[in-house]
Amino acid sequence: MKHSEKFLDGIEQEIKEILYGYLKAESITGSRRERDAEQYFVTFFKGQPYWQKHPDCVGSFLIPGDSYGRGTAFAMVRGTGDDTVVFVHHNDVVTTEDYKLLRPLAFSPDELEQELWQMKDTLPGEIREDLESGGYVFGRGACDMKGGASIQMALLRRYGQLVLENPEALTGTLIVMAVPDEENLSAGMRAGAVLLAQMKQKYNLKFRLMINTEPQFGSSAEHGVFSIGSAGKMMPFFHVRGVPAHAGNPFEGINSLGIISELVRRMELNPDFSDAVRGELSPPPTWLYLKDRKLQYDVSLPVTSVGYISVITFSQTPDEILRRIRVICEDSLGAVLEQISERYAACRVRNGLPPAKLSWKGKVMTFGELYQEALNLHGEKFRTGYAAKVQELKKELNEDRVTLADCNFALVDYIYDYIDDRLSPRIVYGLIPPYYPSVCNAFLPELADDVRALPDDLIRFAADRWGQQYDMEYYYPGISDLSYTSVSGSSKIIQELENSMPLFGHIYDIPFCEIEEISMPCINIGPRGKDVHKTGERVLKEDLYERIPRLTQYAVERILS
Repeated sequence: MKHSEKFLDGIEQEIKEILYGYLKAESITGSRRERDAEQYFVTFFKGQPYWQKHPDCVGSFLIPGDSYGRGTAFAMVRGTGDDTVVFVHHNDVVTTEDYKLLRPLAFSPDELEQELWQMKDTLPGEIREDLESGGYVFGRGACDMKGGASIQMALLRRYGQLVLENPEALTGTLIVMAVPDEENLSAGMRAGAVLLAQMKQKYNLKFRLMINTEPQFGSSAEHGVFSIGSAGKMMPFFHVRGVPAHAGNPFEGINSLGIISELVRRMELNPDFSDAVRGELSPPPTWLYLKDRKLQYDVSLPVTSVGYISVITFSQTPDEILRRIRVICEDSLGAVLEQISERYAACRVRNGLPPAKLSWKGKVMTFGELYQEALNLHGEKFRTGYAAKVQELKKELNEDRVTLADCNFALVDYIYDYIDDRLSPRIVYGLIPPYYPSVCNAFLPELADDVRALPDDLIRFAADRWGQQYDMEYYYPGISDLSYTSVSGSSKIIQELENSMPLFGHIYDIPFCEIEEISMPCINIGPRGKDVHKTGERVLKEDLYERIPRLTQYAVERILS
């Protein structure tokens, strides 16, 4: 199956029209507006001749229990044979507060560009240069990632027309899946795994490859990159309980802020947590959330402080990360208690008293260990009450009255009501959603020769066609929905998540069985862009309209040949 260059004639204008329409669906993540993008996608394909003839090949799969009523949209073209390539993109975008007075234009590239021209002398140098070059499309979502999404949609439309004219022209099946919520918890992709598993059974599909078009925001204008995997992500949380005391007598208690501050000091940007795989290094961890649990001012020490941290992984498992975190928690708590004792002795000496030491004893435990302690003490009464609390929080979450972080820490607080020891400082740690497994084709146990050779084939194609240099990287660094294309050691991961993640199996879930069912290799072939999630967000026209459509078509035809 090889089609001539004429197959893509004029696709530039199609991509532009699709992109501008897609951007108008202001699908801010975590809102009902995401359904506007879903509707745009479905309406677009339903208006094309192929899907008018095959209406069962386009639709939307409702995300179970989703409070916004969102769905994962799909469109499919069936040729001959069962080999299948899946395109995936997310159609949610981040908020537009950063545009300030330009917010009304954030989703209108031409109008936004005109306004930027009026103020170009105030823009940072690189943004001004790119604006004056005329080589970029500006706007929220243009780069991340409705630009790449529009390429997929335009290509599938072309293949639909091709098969309509000649059913033998496509050797295999093509699916485009448009998922919401990628910028938040990837609810769309997790539902998408279930959808693909159902489609596999219904149509007897053989999944060969998933292609994403996330932007290459780390690449230069002269140099591109293909990713044959995607980095994983874990969110360890910390619930620190001190000992209450009046601020006028601080040595009678333990300030939880002192303990969690030591955790921040030891873990923020700690390179020891970075994964190194074949010359690639994952970013070090960083804290995303930190606060005490005091609801109002009083003159008491903050008894409870909480936070969570983002850890990007290539090969580390939850078990490995949590074991290392335990050591840091124990060292941090020990260091803080020792420091408090030393400062207590120093204060006594300054007050003309003989030195003395405090004898605080702290505890470090996982969420699962804390839960088990309460269960051992109170049995069925605790179990029943805890289950009711989960349902109460789930209802509040669906009504947008609380966040996932609120739910997570509220459950730990609830367990503390059943703990008899209230005078020992503690650190309870675990995981908070989301969880992204790391994936990489290089480590799949069985990889077809054509998939293994694809990156090198693409590199040669780009060099021959445009003199463009591309490299291959093992992991897409920005976190993507490709994490749910395959999984290894799922039973062990499930066990660890059940022990360490309060919300797992109740409010948050991952369809590991379906992911194993659809398991396939992946690749990211995306356009270059800049300033993702910033006011200057933009995508390179040369990639958007010329290179990535042809590279993607080449990849499809290499796999479905």
